[in-house]
Amino acid sequence: MDFAAPNYLSCLISLLPLGLLFYGLNYRHQVMLRRLGAFPLITRLSENVNWRGRRQQTWLWFAAFACLILALARPRWGAQSEYIERQGVEVMVALDISQSMLAEDIKPNRLARAKLEISELMDVLSGNDLGLVLFSGAAFVQFPLTSDFNTARSFLEGANPGVISRPGTALAEALQVAMKAFNQERATQKVIVLLTDGEDHEGQALELAQQAADQGILIYAIGFGSPEGEPIPEYDDKGNLLGYKLDRKGETVLTKLDETSLQDMALISGGRYFRAAADGREVGSLANEITKLQTTELETRFETRKVERFQWFIAAAILILFAAEFIPDRLRAKAATAKSSTVVAGSQQDVSRP
Repeated sequence: MDFAAPNYLSCLISLLPLGLLFYGLNYRHQVMLRRLGAFPLITRLSENVNWRGRRQQTWLWFAAFACLILALARPRWGAQSEYIERQGVEVMVALDISQSMLAEDIKPNRLARAKLEISELMDVLSGNDLGLVLFSGAAFVQFPLTSDFNTARSFLEGANPGVISRPGTALAEALQVAMKAFNQERATQKVIVLLTDGEDHEGQALELAQQAADQGILIYAIGFGSPEGEPIPEYDDKGNLLGYKLDRKGETVLTKLDETSLQDMALISGGRYFRAAADGREVGSLANEITKLQTTELETRFETRKVERFQWFIAAAILILFAAEFIPDRLRAKAATAKSSTVVAGSQQDVSRP
């Protein structure tokens, strides 16, 4: 037997101080009762109190609490085989990590916002295959198509302008790398999601968009930034702002959102263009577009899994609590009288002894 969430087992340690607390409170209660007067009299006045039942009830509560903790830890034993068939689409995300994506016309900046939207897209596209291409002056696959989004997020966090040393923005190369990253052996719907400010320093992006369309690949583009332009901040190794990027004439460089080229690429391939909004509504719109696409089989396999048995411990806790409630708090009159007589007799014998 093992546990799917063993961290909860540490809660069992709390039973020890709780037990000591109950013991201390019970001892204090007995001491206070003895201080009220003669012990035989106190015993007679409380003759119908089921003290043993109360102690048993306390132990049952502790047992129920322990069962609930074990249930939270999700105990597993035994195994069963399952046939898993996963259907979906292939999505390659191309993320612009050029210096211009550090502009702050979208808070906190274009790149940070784009990474957040990719993470949100993973949440709504669970079950599909998703890969990531990073690009600026060059492009490469950060991680291939995968359904393991937890691991993928760790790679996404490391995306920043320092990953690629070549400056600029090569949209055509990004599309080309993304197209090659698809699994050509699967007849699945293939989608490229392009997140960029649209500035293309090398051209030929429309030609690659046409090639994608010829292969049945849809391009969805999200544009980050403003058409009016925004200065590009420059930071030192410690993240301190040094100033803003200047051109050869010493004038501040403004990076502008080029929506026209992004709209054209999306239109050529049969996809759609979205401008990044302050509330991130474009993620939901994009997810709706992708979920409407025809899904095909991505993976089939037999998987052996350990069977979780937490239900048994929950049921045990419920039964124990029910049993605790059936323990009477008061004794019947005859039993109480007999118990009181025994205690009083015993006390008288102790008094009569020299």
